[in-house]
Amino acid sequence: MRKPSRLSEVAKLAGVAPITASRAIRGEGYVSEEARARIMEAAAQLNYAPDMVARRMRGEKSKLIGIFVNNFGSLVLHDITKEISREARARGYDIVLFNAERFDGPDRAGTRDMLAKLCAGLILPMPNVEDGYLSLLEHRQAPCVLVNFEARPVALPVVAVENRQGARLAVQHLLSLGHRRIAFIAGSSYTGQSAERQAAYAQALQEAGIAADPSLIVPGRFVQTGGHAAALQLLDLPEPPTAIFAANDEMAFGAIDAIHSRGLRVPDDISVAGFDDIAASSFIHPPLTTVRQPLAELSACAVQTLMNLIEGQTVHGHKATVPVELVVRQSTGPVAAPR
Repeated sequence: MRKPSRLSEVAKLAGVAPITASRAIRGEGYVSEEARARIMEAAAQLNYAPDMVARRMRGEKSKLIGIFVNNFGSLVLHDITKEISREARARGYDIVLFNAERFDGPDRAGTRDMLAKLCAGLILPMPNVEDGYLSLLEHRQAPCVLVNFEARPVALPVVAVENRQGARLAVQHLLSLGHRRIAFIAGSSYTGQSAERQAAYAQALQEAGIAADPSLIVPGRFVQTGGHAAALQLLDLPEPPTAIFAANDEMAFGAIDAIHSRGLRVPDDISVAGFDDIAASSFIHPPLTTVRQPLAELSACAVQTLMNLIEGQTVHGHKATVPVELVVRQSTGPVAAPR
């Protein structure tokens, strides 16, 4: 088996100094276009691949950003990851995506640390508060940014949407339509977002002179099947709600399916609102009223914060918030008149 080619061989074949070949391959520093073309042709001819591990050990800067994801499943997590990738690549960085249920297990530690060392910095979208890797990252204080995490105070920079603002907008919209018996389908506790949205739901009701009814708050685990089961539970109450606010769109989709399965209509019989405004929200029947997360702005803020850390600025423990907006579609309407 042929040994991997070395940079010196590429430089010799291209007729340049090794430092010039290194600059061309790294994409840093001045190299004439003619020399760059010869170098890249020589590298391709020799099948040369830079040893990224060795470069990092020598202290050279990496052009990689790691996106570490706890359970790459939800649609909004997919959209956030896509926007972060687009923003990072626009700044000349490539992406490494590492997905695991947890990063603190011994079966993940080796891969986790190897990838983290290769990367200039990490972004963790919607991380799990129960994952001990968060505490390890806090201790190390390496360049790292959390996205949409509000489960606890953390000594790392966080970029998040205004969860309470969004939930208030959704509930106030339902109240303006005459709804007074409004249910809330909660998500999981892992990121803290559901708790923030639930707190704003209760506060908006209180401001309208309505006490939150515990029987109208049911878990849906941020998944469509959970939203379906939660809505069926709500419909079985002696006095069902006239409106449902789900903590994310996927649960709202499940709620709409459940309502239709009982022969009821949305919004004529029950209004439904969600949170996220994922792409499918405008295409379901009826199109979903929801809170739009500005994912491009959120991701740009996260990547810029990480760039600042990589360049040596101190922003540890800083929290940046991004405003949201309510998008009103056909899944919400005035409360139905008593029959």
